[in-house]
Amino acid sequence: MIVHMLRFTFKETATEEDREHVLAVLRRTASVELVSFSTVGQCLGDPDGFTHAYCVGITDLPTLRRYMHDPVHLAGDPQVTPYLARIAIGPDLSDDMTPTLARDILALHEEKVALYPEWAAELGPLLAA
Repeated sequence: MIVHMLRFTFKETATEEDREHVLAVLRRTASVELVSFSTVGQCLGDPDGFTHAYCVGITDLPTLRRYMHDPVHLAGDPQVTPYLARIAIGPDLSDDMTPTLARDILALHEEKVALYPEWAAELGPLLAA
């Protein structure tokens, strides 16, 4: 199982309606059949100041790849990013002890960046250092 997590903070200009819309879009993405379990909501006790989190459980690397390119996922990202001030990808975790798993997951991300440069351009400025 690969557990993928995002932590994020909304822009100050995001209204309560905007925030609810973003959370609804994220819950829709988290409900695709490729996801084994999920939670979307508040981020508890984050020392980096992130207020919300998105967490999905994906069974394996091939399923993660399909999830990353799922039409629901691809359609949701542009509805979410305009309202975010910052986002942190991970930390991810897994019970799969394959030594190259982290590198393999990064390669999937790099593949998505290459396929969808507009997505990468929207996401890049939001990434927390």
